[in-house]
Amino acid sequence: MTERMILQRAGSFELLYARNGREAVSVAREARPDLILLDVVMPEMGGFDACQALRDEAATHEIPIILVTTRGDAEHVETGFASGCSDYVTKPLNGVELIAKIRSLIE
Repeated sequence: MTERMILQRAGSFELLYARNGREAVSVAREARPDLILLDVVMPEMGGFDACQALRDEAATHEIPIILVTTRGDAEHVETGFASGCSDYVTKPLNGVELIAKIRSLIE
């Protein structure tokens, strides 16, 4: 199940979407969401770079960021946290775990 489907089924979130990393940074800058969910592998700007860009901007610096990826090895997890993510989840996603992490970060 995709993260979009998990969040839609949870029903208590307003979702904004971006097609790539650059657009994600732009949308976050303007909308200032409560939380950002970024895939590590995205066109134009990957999740690690987008996360770092969001952390470098005053408007988005404090927004919790969860990175989502199929790459759960220690090197990728370390790179994710070094880029500034608040948490890191691997695919296939566990819907209960993802929702719990989101709620924990936004409450």
